[in-house]
Amino acid sequence: MSKAEKYIVLPFKKVRGRTVPAEMRQATTVATAERMANSMSARFAGVAAYQVTVDLESGDMANPRVLCAYGEVLESGFD
Repeated sequence: MSKAEKYIVLPFKKVRGRTVPAEMRQATTVATAERMANSMSARFAGVAAYQVTVDLESGDMANPRVLCAYGEVLESGFD
């Protein structure tokens, strides 16, 4: 089982008064993920940038670590 560290940016939107994840975007570096989250923060209820471990065979993500967060985000966008 091969694993890799990836950086993702997960925006959150409001749907019927609840905060829910929107479309996830991938970044190439920590700095890029943080810049993307910052620039997206004005357009969404919240945005978080994460570093995650990805199982390259199954695509499963584990061990999310928040790099930065803006606005309303879920404790873990992976719930």
